[in-house]
Amino acid sequence: MTTTISTQLPSLAQLPATYLIELSEFGAISLSGEEQSKYLQGQVTCDVDNSTATNLLVGAHCDAKGKVFSVFRLINRSAAHLLLQPKAGIENSLNALKKFGVFAKVNIDEAKELCFIALVGKEASSLLQQEFAQVPDSLSPVVQVGSTSLVYLCGDQPRYIIIDEEIAISVLIEKLALPTYSHSVWDLLEISQGFPILTASTSGHYVPQMLNLQAINGISFTKGCYLGQETVARMQYLGKNKRALFSLQVQLTAQLQADDKIEKQLGDNWRKAGDILAYYQADDGSCVIQAVLANDGELPTMRIASQTDSVIINQTLPYTLAAE
Repeated sequence: MTTTISTQLPSLAQLPATYLIELSEFGAISLSGEEQSKYLQGQVTCDVDNSTATNLLVGAHCDAKGKVFSVFRLINRSAAHLLLQPKAGIENSLNALKKFGVFAKVNIDEAKELCFIALVGKEASSLLQQEFAQVPDSLSPVVQVGSTSLVYLCGDQPRYIIIDEEIAISVLIEKLALPTYSHSVWDLLEISQGFPILTASTSGHYVPQMLNLQAINGISFTKGCYLGQETVARMQYLGKNKRALFSLQVQLTAQLQADDKIEKQLGDNWRKAGDILAYYQADDGSCVIQAVLANDGELPTMRIASQTDSVIINQTLPYTLAAE
């Protein structure tokens, strides 16, 4: 696409009322064929049997030990299941799905022909209504209009993922004529909403509950067997999980680095507090961080190890981790 992408990295408060995000780092795994649903049902944490043309499921794909390859949003498009997720985490999940898929009547590939953008903000719905005969909402979060798939994500502000081939997406961007930001702003929104972001380096390290999948309806505890189910069930019913996903905020004077660490204070000493999964640092130095930390009580005093004057603040997520 030849659209102009803003080089600015605004904080949440600095974003305009309505805007576009170029999802160039977003992708999907496609499963099609006679046994696509049966096969996927035995591989992922969500109940694929409940997937319809108009609903949206959240799920995780785990290995046999219950460690998460990828977290995805599941929709249906052109008679195929699409697992929407960041491109960075697709390879491990795709390889594992293909490994077992040889025994089923299913075709499994990365949907490289598709292009993705996001429309965000209070005028997003009305703008889409001007372009499409039907717009998704909380009751029907997925709609198909011609060749275009529209996906609604609820949250602090309406978000829509728009899926089509590159030419159609380019035409729509030109029509909307809105400020367009890079994919990093999408990470800002995902972190703020507590939706896990995995990359190739963090894939395969966490069980679903460490990523709060149970809190965002990403795990079915009533479906049949699937890969890694024993570990997931043990975590849920025996209380074995002691970690969770957190959204943190910190004001920094220098750029956060990929190898930076979060430290917690223990008396006069500082020790590693957990793992950083993703982060977004705005131009004003404000930084949001998605991290997996111990979830055994009130969070300790924390800082970024390389910036010892920093003070990390826990942000309230739009869901609760309390046991039902």
